[in-house]
Amino acid sequence: MQNNKPNRKNPRKSSYGTSRRSILKKSFKQEQVVFSTPISDDPSVAIIGGGMSGLICALNLDKRGIRSTVFDTGIHGLGGRLGTRVIDPQPLVFDHAAQYFTVSDSRFAELVDEWMEKGLVREWQGVIGELEAGGCFLPVTPSSPRYIGVDGMRPLADSILSQTHMVNVVRPCWISRLDAFNGMWHLSENGKPHGQFDAIVIAHNGKCANRLLATSGLPLIARQMKSLELSSIWALLAAFEDPLPIPSNLTSNPFEGAFVKGVDALSWMANNTQKLFPSQSVGPHCWTFFSTAAYGKKNKVPQENVPNATAEKVTAGMLEGIEIALGLPKGSLPRPIYTRVQLWGAALPTNTPGVPCIFDPQGRAGICGDWLLGSSVEASALSGMSLANHIADYLQSGGTRPAEFAAGLNNEFHPVTGYDIGQFPGSELMESTEQTTDILTCEV
Repeated sequence: MQNNKPNRKNPRKSSYGTSRRSILKKSFKQEQVVFSTPISDDPSVAIIGGGMSGLICALNLDKRGIRSTVFDTGIHGLGGRLGTRVIDPQPLVFDHAAQYFTVSDSRFAELVDEWMEKGLVREWQGVIGELEAGGCFLPVTPSSPRYIGVDGMRPLADSILSQTHMVNVVRPCWISRLDAFNGMWHLSENGKPHGQFDAIVIAHNGKCANRLLATSGLPLIARQMKSLELSSIWALLAAFEDPLPIPSNLTSNPFEGAFVKGVDALSWMANNTQKLFPSQSVGPHCWTFFSTAAYGKKNKVPQENVPNATAEKVTAGMLEGIEIALGLPKGSLPRPIYTRVQLWGAALPTNTPGVPCIFDPQGRAGICGDWLLGSSVEASALSGMSLANHIADYLQSGGTRPAEFAAGLNNEFHPVTGYDIGQFPGSELMESTEQTTDILTCEV
């Protein structure tokens, strides 16, 4: 190993507190870590990020007989953008990130079939379509089924590793440093050691991933991560005592989800209560609303510390957007009994290298995530599968032929087209509008 372990005489500066520009500049100056030591007989992999791609990566490593540890920052559970928020005591239940997903790949279909058999997912039969500003709704018949978590998206995420035998989960944990030393990767959280591993997986993105990689000794991976561009989306969770007023052409069969057009503050709205609990006829109606990417950019703040004034402004702006979308007079929308806004600062990719995974065999490090193939739950799962099998093949080869296992390190990025809220492979809506359309997935 060429990289020396930092100590008092040989400190490594932390990138925290520096600007994004300086972080990215450093990533091009760092020396490449080159492992030359043999791979251990019982290798282990650290997976940093417990969203869909990280969980599926761990699941498939387990199937290949390789140990892994998933480190995730989630306080309430795993899943990343497979998020469900439950507000007691009613309870109020909101899918506040990924809303549903579609299937077009046979490998993902096999996984979804398993989830169906276990009662974890089901088809979403509710009416979904496009809602033009002013209240004009056009229902759209999908060409492929839409799937949702039976009790929300987060329970699905929490179940993915339930039958694994070689996966450890550490949360909440924010890995802040990677050190290559004596043929292993050493992970730590603000100075607290979190073990040593033969290989690492970066299964998250955005500024935190850039900071982590800035002084990691992985310039090729850092460069690809730096090339990723992400949009910001506001999510408004709102519960109403009574059903929302709906367009007059849908009085007999109200919609449960709509892609909103012509409203600056709104791109999607969905009735979680009807989606998750279709037999429920009374009680609060819980809705999730997403802003447009343009609105998210215009009102972007640090998502870890949203100022009260911004939260109030965004809430008011999005509630007004709901009135515009439904064609209601200003100020006539029923007052919600509960509201909460959340900024997804790294919501969706706007560009992609179009590869299933990235792997640096010299540094024994890889990246997985939905952004590598687009922006969908399916893309996230396929990326995790691909990287797991790639790492397993590399480790089982003994690491003696690294050049054969390099993947995605030099692929150029191209734009991702579609709605502000993601892609739906095989969607009729995609075909009818000539746009790709999965809502805030996953890894995000």
